[in-house]
Amino acid sequence: MPDERPSLLFVVNIPRFFVSHRLGLALAAQAAGFRVSVAASGADTASITRIQAAGLPFHPLPFSQHGTNPLHELATLLALRRLYARLQPDLLHHVSIKPVLYGGIAARLCRLGAVVHAMSGLGYVFAGDGWKARLINRLSAPAFKLALAGAGSRIIFQNPDDQRLFIQRGLVNRERTRLIRGSGVDETIFCPAKEPAAGLPVVLYAGRLLWQKGIGDFVEMARRLRNRAVFRVVGYAEPTSPLSVPLRQLDAWQAAGLIEWQGKRADMPVAYAESRLVCLPSTYGEGVPKVLIEAAACARACVATDTPGCREIVREGVNGSLVPPGDVDALTATVQKLLDDPDACQRMGAAGRQIVLDSFTLARVCADTIALYRELLDGS
Repeated sequence: MPDERPSLLFVVNIPRFFVSHRLGLALAAQAAGFRVSVAASGADTASITRIQAAGLPFHPLPFSQHGTNPLHELATLLALRRLYARLQPDLLHHVSIKPVLYGGIAARLCRLGAVVHAMSGLGYVFAGDGWKARLINRLSAPAFKLALAGAGSRIIFQNPDDQRLFIQRGLVNRERTRLIRGSGVDETIFCPAKEPAAGLPVVLYAGRLLWQKGIGDFVEMARRLRNRAVFRVVGYAEPTSPLSVPLRQLDAWQAAGLIEWQGKRADMPVAYAESRLVCLPSTYGEGVPKVLIEAAACARACVATDTPGCREIVREGVNGSLVPPGDVDALTATVQKLLDDPDACQRMGAAGRQIVLDSFTLARVCADTIALYRELLDGS
């Protein structure tokens, strides 16, 4: 007998991102009666194996996460069109800028009606300050209008600032937008634990090692507060990104005793448990940073910049503090104040845990997104 379940195809840049940010949603959709498959770059075999082990068919695509070669980008668009024509999915879910742009255009060429576009942050295209980023920003506007058009499409934003920007620029009509904050966190895995009693307190930076994630400001703060805490960096570099911090620079900072660089860790709940507070001085185009949601779920105070996305999860004086982007003086003073007041960190951590339980759980994100799927399918 034919499988009558509606087919849902996720399209993302790289498999690693799907595993970390969308696998939980895909499994929830599968449990809710969808036939789920995934399309992404075929370069990351370890993550592809995890996707397939979860029972999700995988379709490789020639995505280049940070590439700008016009011929390669055109080849990616054509590969998407061929895949959509072959699979004819009932519902598409594009995540991040390139899948939204190229996937949206390909979906229109194939006359696919039900499409969800998820802007998981505006990233380099909108946040970059170099000439290339500004040029791409200007040239991308007509492409976004084309990709996002269509009565059967909806656009998910993770924070109201990004939503407002797209509406004000005329890229999308307000009635076709939805606000779903973040990608959610499993609060049973990321849960409170006592901070170690011995040794210096730990201030944790976790995430991709990109300049615009604020790693330079974090290290300068560590230099100014040297011997007051352990300034730990957990994360990985992205060599193909124009924003990537060279590994030799991280090695130099560690050799100078400024940071303790641990690379990528698979036990992030333990990493949060080892810390007193989590610091992300980002100026990147964040959606809602997953690291801040996870840290809050683990009852850790957070220090972040007062920027879109960060201020969705960090509430000034409640579960952490917000500082002006690029203001190392304010960052240093704020972190020093919290290091000197562990009781305040505990109170903020408890408040952050409650914020996550109220608004940022994986179950809530899945329920809201699957409700949107059904809305689109019912109207198609």
